[in-house]
Amino acid sequence: MNIETLRDYCIAKPGVTESFPFDLVTVVFKVGNKIFALLDTESRPTTLNLKCDPERAVELRDQYTAVRPGFHMNKTHWNTITIDGTLRWQDVQEWIDHSYDLVRKGLPKTIRDQLI
Repeated sequence: MNIETLRDYCIAKPGVTESFPFDLVTVVFKVGNKIFALLDTESRPTTLNLKCDPERAVELRDQYTAVRPGFHMNKTHWNTITIDGTLRWQDVQEWIDHSYDLVRKGLPKTIRDQLI
C-alpha cells in the first residue's frame, strides 16, 4: 500500500475532488465540498486522516497501534492512520469507505442525489 494506491482508491469514489488547500504535501479529498480524507504525501511512513464514528474511532485506536486520534483534527471524529505495514489493505479500504459514507450521509439530499 503506497500513496498512489491510497489516492487512487479515494479519488475513484463518486463525486470526489482532490486539492492542496493547506500546503503542497497534504492532499485533501472531498465529497460535496466536505473533507473525508487527508493524505500526507511527505511523511514517512505515510499518514492518512479519516473521519470516523466516535465510538468506532476509540475501538480502532484500542485495537491498532497504527491508529491514533486525528492529528490537527477534532479527535472525537477523526483518526490518523499510519501506513506502516501493520495494517491490512482491506481494513484501510473499509475505513476510507466509512469516512466517505459518514460525510456523504451528512450532505443535503439534493447534493447526495447528484453523486453518481
